[in-house]
Amino acid sequence: MSMVFQSIGIIAKQDDKMVYETVRSLYEYLTAKNLKICVDDNAQQCLDKNAVNCIDVNLMHSEIDLAIVVGGDGTLLAAAQSMVPFDVPVVGINRGRLGFLTDILPENMHQYLDQILQGEYFKEVRTVLSAKLIRNKNEMAQCLAINDIVVHARHVVRMIELETRVAGEHLNALRADGLIVSTPTGSTAYALSGGGPIMHPSTATTLLVPICPHTLSNRPIVVDDNSKIEIIYSEHNEVNGIAAADGQMEHEMLPGDRIKIEKSDKPLILIQPKNYSYFKVLRTKLNWSKQP
Repeated sequence: MSMVFQSIGIIAKQDDKMVYETVRSLYEYLTAKNLKICVDDNAQQCLDKNAVNCIDVNLMHSEIDLAIVVGGDGTLLAAAQSMVPFDVPVVGINRGRLGFLTDILPENMHQYLDQILQGEYFKEVRTVLSAKLIRNKNEMAQCLAINDIVVHARHVVRMIELETRVAGEHLNALRADGLIVSTPTGSTAYALSGGGPIMHPSTATTLLVPICPHTLSNRPIVVDDNSKIEIIYSEHNEVNGIAAADGQMEHEMLPGDRIKIEKSDKPLILIQPKNYSYFKVLRTKLNWSKQP
């Protein structure tokens, strides 16, 4: 039987000895199946440099029809930035900590990849946020976020003032340490620490979670994911702020700046084993009670 995916990209966590053996095993496994393989710089460090096709991760999308990420959720989030705009599906091998997105364990890797390569898998579509930073009507930066967009003070832990608008309507004027705008995927990340609810990835929702709000009645709120959200960094703020996407890309915000957030036209396509269960992931990762 021919393979569903013919060209595979291997992307690895940087400078982590735990991924070395997994990347080597994965490369040998895929090579034995006569698949076209390319690797990023980090994966190349785990292999014989002269024997592999190394491609910059930002250019890899044009060479592959599946990306396999070896590492934790942070590694997958970074890799997904290059794959989402080009509809390249991603599968994660967990060499991190919790691993909500990279759920396949190295010891089960060959078993599950056998199924996936033969077309026996579950394709999961995850909402992605698109954000634009506006200053004096000029677009200063734009980015994508699989987990969240977070606005907070730069360098110091300090209360800031924000105005939030949803679908053009004023929601609130917030005094807090910051604000998290999260996808359902990100609801188990920073938003969860801020007291937000866990949202199933299939829900068409966006979550707004204040970080340590001054007014305790200011609670998380869930809105439709088609709602356009605008956060205004108040001119009354005495310090500059930061808008961070997935905790990895940061853009400075000056008093008066605003960030406009909406659902991206392109989702993240995750490839999961056919027996994948989101509720099982929650039970395992959050140490909930097992099924009776």
